[in-house]
Order: sequence, then C-alpha cells, then structure tokens
Amino acid sequence: MNRASPEQEAESSLMEHLLELRTRLMRGLAGTGIILLALLPFVRQLYDRLAQPLISQLPAGQATQMIASDPTSGFFAPIKLAFFLALFLSSPWLLFQAWSFVAPGLYKHEKRLAMPLLVSAILLFYAGCAFAYFLVLPSVFHALTVFTPDIVTLAPDPAKYLDFVMVIFLAFGVSFELPVALVIMVLLGWVTPQQLREGRGYAIVGVFVIAALITPPDVVSQLMLAIPMCLLYELGIVAAGWLKPRARADNA
Repeated sequence: MNRASPEQEAESSLMEHLLELRTRLMRGLAGTGIILLALLPFVRQLYDRLAQPLISQLPAGQATQMIASDPTSGFFAPIKLAFFLALFLSSPWLLFQAWSFVAPGLYKHEKRLAMPLLVSAILLFYAGCAFAYFLVLPSVFHALTVFTPDIVTLAPDPAKYLDFVMVIFLAFGVSFELPVALVIMVLLGWVTPQQLREGRGYAIVGVFVIAALITPPDVVSQLMLAIPMCLLYELGIVAAGWLKPRARADNA
C-alpha cells in the first residue's frame, strides 16, 4: 500500500483548508444577502428612521425634507443604507463563520479566552452605534441648528447625510472596542495593567486627539466620543487585570 508523501499530505491539507474557507465565505455572504433582500422592501421607512435625529431638531416651521442635488441620490442612498444595515445585522453570523474556520486550530484555553472577547466586541460595537444614534446625532444636529443663521435652510443631500451618519456610526462603534483592544494587548504581553494605569494621562490626551480627528468639527461630538472612551479605557484596565490571572492559570 502506497503512503502519501509529506508534500502530498501538505497539499491535501491546504486544499481542505481552502475548501473550508470557501464554504464559510459562501455561508457568510448568503446570510448577508438574505438579510439584504428582507430589508429592500422597507428601504424608504429605514431611511426615514435614520433621518429622524436631524428632522427632530429642525426649527419649527421649516420643511422637513431633504434636497437631492444628484438625481440618483434619492434612489441609491436608501439602497446603500440597506446594504450597510445588512452588514451590521449579519456581523454576528459573519464572525461566527470566521470563528468556525479558525477555532479548530486553537488550543482549549485559547478558545475559552477568544469567545468572550468575540462576544464582547460585537456587543460593544452595537452599543457604540446605539449611543451614536440615540444621543450623539440629536445633540450634534441640535448644536448645528442652534448656530445656523435663520436665513439658512438645513436641507442636506440624502447621500451626503448618509455618509455623514455612517462615519459617526463607524467612529463610535470602533471606538467602543477599546476595552477589547486593551485586553488583547495585555494577553499578548505587550503591556501590563499597571503600565496602562501609569499611562492613563497620556491615554486621555490621545483619546481627545483621536476624537478631534475622527468626528465632525464640533465640540459636542468630540466630547461625546472622548468621555465614553476614557470610561472604556478604565473598563479595559479592570477587565485586563481580571483576565490576566485566569489566562496564566489556564496556561499552567
């Protein structure tokens, strides 16, 4: 009986991994596509809901409408929103497919640490987007309407409004991942919880610089991003200090 050579075994293993990767990608895209198809009949209502933080802050008597400077923006903006929302809602499914592909190659203690981090990352991203929608956007648009002269009518283009809101969502969603990033850095041995505590002052300065760079040029949104990030930095230190001894015990 002929035994496979090491080269043939390596090639076979590579092909199996590639087939598994293709399967996971197809499943992930299929899940996203199903959600997108389910959202398409409701694109107008979804965009109206997205526009509420702006519409609710417009001065009394002003027309609550947007003006499409591009003839196609009124059509493509809701479709684009449905696509982003489909990605947003299917992210747990996509991450599950990625986890199913990577998990067989992890040790048992690595799986025990990775799963809570994965779930925390999803929940924190959702929390950041919810914080942006319910608190940040109304505050930002309120500040804009207060300082806008009476002779100026706020009627943004639908596509530009969507781009503006998506940047806010992405900025807050990613920024809320700070505790997960700190925990990973500690588990990898790049820093220690004590070093994070000692560098708190530099971190706060860095947080305000980042908030000024990734948010619109208004003080309200910058403060509403910087203050939660400072609190999340403290949460990351606490979580890292709690998980580090457990990781050592699992490795022992």
